[in-house]
Amino acid sequence: MKKKTLEYYDVVEYPVITEKAVDLISTQNRLTFIVNKKSTKREIKEAVEKLYSVKVKTINTMIDRKNRKKALVTLNKSSNAQDVANKLGIL
Repeated sequence: MKKKTLEYYDVVEYPVITEKAVDLISTQNRLTFIVNKKSTKREIKEAVEKLYSVKVKTINTMIDRKNRKKALVTLNKSSNAQDVANKLGIL
């Protein structure tokens, strides 16, 4: 049975807006999102690149204490996390 792939707008649920997440934007060019638990790193990368028109360098994922999947998305030098954060209303 073939696995049903998620659409890119179903993968990324919402950005994380905490003090630590905002600090990562300015210091490490990294955005933090809560994502669908069934999504893979490849799906997360494609979704972030399509939704926000940026180039992704790496993706790190984890399950947090509230049983949500969190993705730490590091952007390439050519993409600016602060620009994306301004568009999202984080900064």
